[in-house]
Amino acid sequence: MATKARFALLGAWRALRLRCPLCGAGGVTRRWVIVVPQCPRCRLRLDRGEPDYWIGAMLFNLIAAEILFASGVLTVLLLTAPNPPWDALYWGGIAGTIAMPIVTYPITKLIWLTFDLLFRPPHPGDFAPAP
Repeated sequence: MATKARFALLGAWRALRLRCPLCGAGGVTRRWVIVVPQCPRCRLRLDRGEPDYWIGAMLFNLIAAEILFASGVLTVLLLTAPNPPWDALYWGGIAGTIAMPIVTYPITKLIWLTFDLLFRPPHPGDFAPAP
């Protein structure tokens, strides 16, 4: 059990730095929102090949964006009590609701891949052939 927890923490740390959750190699994203088809070092296919595979990543994205947004609003409310800046919270909330899913998108895709690798360890078919 300790090895799974270690892999989960290590994979999440690698995902936060936009690296392959399996080997830690960089270069797994192209621009901000595009994850490359396979890891440049270990050749792990980053899309596990199932229809609608990334729905889990979208769920993780929604959860991460909402947690960050709610944390920001709560922090502003606590720091500015008893007179919070309601207009700034309103407009900042709109901007945050739009920006957070975009900011967290590639990270949550790689965290989803880490989560998937915990329950379905890679097998030889999950690796792309060498060029």
